[in-house]
Amino acid sequence: MTDSLLVVKIGGTEGLDYAAVGADIASLVAGGQRMVVVHGGSAEASALGTALGRPPRWLTSPSGYRWRYTDRATLEIFAMATNGKVNTFLVERLQAAGVNAFGLSGVDGRLLLAQRKAVVQSLDQGKRRLIRDDFTGKVERVDASLLRALLGLGLTPVVAPLALSLENEVVNVDADRAAAMVAAALRAGTLVLLTAAPGLLRHFPDETSLIVRLPREQIPEALALAEAGMKKKVLGASEALHAGVGRVIIADGRVPHPITSALDGRGTTFT
Repeated sequence: MTDSLLVVKIGGTEGLDYAAVGADIASLVAGGQRMVVVHGGSAEASALGTALGRPPRWLTSPSGYRWRYTDRATLEIFAMATNGKVNTFLVERLQAAGVNAFGLSGVDGRLLLAQRKAVVQSLDQGKRRLIRDDFTGKVERVDASLLRALLGLGLTPVVAPLALSLENEVVNVDADRAAAMVAAALRAGTLVLLTAAPGLLRHFPDETSLIVRLPREQIPEALALAEAGMKKKVLGASEALHAGVGRVIIADGRVPHPITSALDGRGTTFT
């Protein structure tokens, strides 16, 4: 197994086979693969928020990107779901499979520092609205030395998508783009983004229209094709490649051996 560092982002949407993902991580780590795992938590956060009487509210930027409106109360729910439930039980699953996983969020040790915008714009029925209480951010810096130290101890870091703002506030960050920044900071050879789809589809939702390979110069076309959450994955792929990551693969997290299959060419590979 190559010693080239691998970053894997596990999607937070429903439908992924977490047992297969965990078993595949264990097999790769046992074979000598060094790996950092980043995960989402969207479905769990939505379910918890709904149960607590605060169902998710989604905003759309003028450029077409969709994100979860995160006021302080929603941020607390998101933290409970992602850094609490999802991270803890993902680490449990990996430990049971023989992986010495180490769970943390981007807040711990100032691992992820993000820029929080004081004001963001959202489209509402064709009109632009200004949102001033949104605790979301874009990761600007990654403490790669912290992750390398954990890897050097034989641990597999498992990172929840929370970051610390430059003003020391906890913020919700997009896990795909956070994984791209982690991969770039670590100079990873490959970034794998697992989701509940076979990859980028030319004719969504037709899963037979998979785009197998996409050179970087065609990413603007890919962004135009991408639907909903897939846009952030394509954007993350673009950012990772631009920062020096060798390849990015958007692949199906619902299949047996999802990471190994991605590395063997299943999914959409950006080069």
